[in-house]
Amino acid sequence: MTMKLGLSLGYWGAKPTPGVIELAQEAERLGYDSVFTAETWGSDVFTPLAFIGAATEKIRLGTGIAQIAARTPASTAMHALTLDHLSGGRMILGLGVSGPQVVEGWYGQPFAKPVSRTREYVSIIKQIFARKDPVTSSGEHYPLPYDGPGSWGMGKPLRTITHPLRSDLPIVLGAEGPKNVALAAEACDGWMPLYYSPYRPEVYAPSLTGCKDGFEVFYPGRLIVTDDVEAGLSEIKQTLAFYVGGMGSKKRNFHRELMARMGWEKESFEVQAHFMAGRRGEAFSAVPDEFADEISLVGSKERIKERLASWQESVVTTFLVAARTPEELRQYAEIVLG
Repeated sequence: MTMKLGLSLGYWGAKPTPGVIELAQEAERLGYDSVFTAETWGSDVFTPLAFIGAATEKIRLGTGIAQIAARTPASTAMHALTLDHLSGGRMILGLGVSGPQVVEGWYGQPFAKPVSRTREYVSIIKQIFARKDPVTSSGEHYPLPYDGPGSWGMGKPLRTITHPLRSDLPIVLGAEGPKNVALAAEACDGWMPLYYSPYRPEVYAPSLTGCKDGFEVFYPGRLIVTDDVEAGLSEIKQTLAFYVGGMGSKKRNFHRELMARMGWEKESFEVQAHFMAGRRGEAFSAVPDEFADEISLVGSKERIKERLASWQESVVTTFLVAARTPEELRQYAEIVLG
C-alpha cells in the first residue's frame, strides 16, 4: 500500500507560525493529501485552517487535534460543517481529550470519565451532521436539552439550520489509551496515534478490531533526512524526554504509560524520574535510541526508503510530516511518494 503524505503545522508558539500559506500551497502542488493544524492553550485550531482553506483548492483540511473541553459538541459541529461548506467538502474533524492539566487548569472542565465523555461528544456531533431529527442526548456529560442546575426549563431539541454539506464528514480521534483507541475504531472514521511503531502492531491490534472500511490512520511522525542517524534521533529523544517526563503528573502521564505499553516500562519510569528531578540531560539519555528510531523515519534517503516498507505494511494510511520549508516538503515527497 502506498502511504499518503500529510503536512502537520502544529500549534502556534508565542507568535503565529510564518509561511503556512506557502507551505500548504506547495504541499497541495506536490500531491500531499492533507494539512493539519493544532491547539493547546494558545491559538485555536479552526481559524488557521480556515485561513489555509481559503488559499488552497483540493488538499484536505484537518484539525489535529480539536480539544473537546474547549467547546460543546454543538459548537464543534458548527465549526466543522461551516468549514466543510466553505472548503467544498475538504474538512476532517480530529478530536481529542487532551489531559487533566489542560482540561481542568485551562478550560475549567472536569477530566473524569474521558472515554464516556468522548463517546457522548462524538454521538452528538454525528447526530448534528446527520440532520435527521432534533438533537437530544441523555448522557451525563452533555445532556440535551439541558435541565440541570440553573436551567429555566425552556430548552427544546433543535436541528441545525444549516444543512451539512456531508452527513458523513469524517471524524478522527486522537487517542493513546486502549479504550479510547477502541472507541475510535468503533465510532469514528479514523485515528491519530501519538506514538506508533510498525514493528509492534500487537500494541494496538486488540483495540483496532472491527474498523469500518476506509478507516484512516494519520500518524504525526518525525521524518529527518540526515547521514548522522544518532544526531537525528537526538532531536526526537529531546521531545520524548519532555513528553514522557513532564507532560503530566507523576501519578498520571499518558505518554509515559504508552511508552510502557510499547515495551519500555522500566525506561519510561527512569525518564520521568530524571525529568521531574530537574535532570533533563539524564532524562534525555534514558530514552532508548531504539524507541526513538521505531516511531520515526530517520537517516539517509536510502535508509528511510528501506524502513518505509514496514510503515507501508502497517495500519498507518497517512504519514504527517512537520516540514518547515518548501524544500523539505519536496524532499519528503520524493522519498515517500516517489
